[in-house]
Amino acid sequence: MVIPMDVRIEELPPPILVESQEDFEDLLDVLEQEDEIAVDTEADSFYSFRDKVCLLQITARGQDWLVDPLGDLDLADLGPILADPSKTKVFHDAEYDVLILGREFGFRFAGLFDTRVAAAVLGSAAPGLASVLSDRFGVQLDKSQQRSNWAKRPLTPKQIAYARLDTRFLLPLMHEQKEELARQGRSMIVETECRRLEALEPPPLESHPNDFVKIKGARALDPKGVSALKELYAVRQKLAERYDLPPFRILGNKPMLDVARKRPRNEAELLRIEGITPKVLGRLGNRVQRALDRAARKGPIARLPMSPKRAGEGQLDEIQSELHDRLKTLRKEASERMGIESAYLLNRHLLQKLAEDRPASAESLRSVDGIEPWQLEAFGDDIVATVTRFERDVAAGTVPSAPSRRRR
Repeated sequence: MVIPMDVRIEELPPPILVESQEDFEDLLDVLEQEDEIAVDTEADSFYSFRDKVCLLQITARGQDWLVDPLGDLDLADLGPILADPSKTKVFHDAEYDVLILGREFGFRFAGLFDTRVAAAVLGSAAPGLASVLSDRFGVQLDKSQQRSNWAKRPLTPKQIAYARLDTRFLLPLMHEQKEELARQGRSMIVETECRRLEALEPPPLESHPNDFVKIKGARALDPKGVSALKELYAVRQKLAERYDLPPFRILGNKPMLDVARKRPRNEAELLRIEGITPKVLGRLGNRVQRALDRAARKGPIARLPMSPKRAGEGQLDEIQSELHDRLKTLRKEASERMGIESAYLLNRHLLQKLAEDRPASAESLRSVDGIEPWQLEAFGDDIVATVTRFERDVAAGTVPSAPSRRRR
């Protein structure tokens, strides 16, 4: 059902709060009859060490439901609906929702459509939901509740009003976007990304010792700084879990990086670092200094480890890394030419595969795992030309092959 955009928000029917199993069964009865369903979640990632789903928003048939998963509800029967490819499940920025719903409830997804992806592929410079709804429908979302504590009960009227609007307009938005994507010949770009989202697997709950490499700025540290950051990260994770707080509430990334970079020798030097306050030190105690001492004993880390998330992909050698860089340049140029975020043109996994396989002909490119027909048509010739030039440079000995050109 497409909702007319002349509806005033204050005149919308109130959302239905689903807090009992009977109410949830009634919702399932509706969803089983619907072909299009809008879905969103709210979590407590700003208030707990391990975030959890605190609210599930669903819109279908012109009605909004707010499902309380913190109550005594068995949500298992929602799984087949989310996994049914004949039913379109509409999200805005689906990746987080897919991962957390998969982790907590084992849900799998098919028939997913992401309106944020569609907005970006259509060239929106601001594809966030508030901007998209304002531009398209003149709807103004109040985002003041975005970081509120969704684990607290009862929900406030402001939280309820905020949550229901996150899904209320997704179905008409999808219809408009699909029409525009078809006119511009970009439907398959969104389709490819949505299939990637459907296939996402939740990461393991336990943190990995090398997770610290994902912190922005880690690669800029010297080897002693890398060793210090690894020890500081481990301390932060341990304390965050103990106090059931998100790690940034124990110690922010920036001050942690500054400590790793400067390696202060005493409390006075620590307190000179922005973000290190007496309150922060009160929680950390002397753990920071002990972490720095451990790092000094263990010695520098000369080469930054791979992110655990990427470890299964294998590490490119220096020759492959050079091709990877050239392909990234090609992707950037295509992104600027087409006005589309580069990751939607050639994602990280496909770039890695292209650098490994080095397809120098149209036939070999077609056999690369994960390459889509629209990608072959849009810039297949450019990929082959890039690889062919690269192979000539390799044969001529002009491609660097030893000592690392960069830290990966």
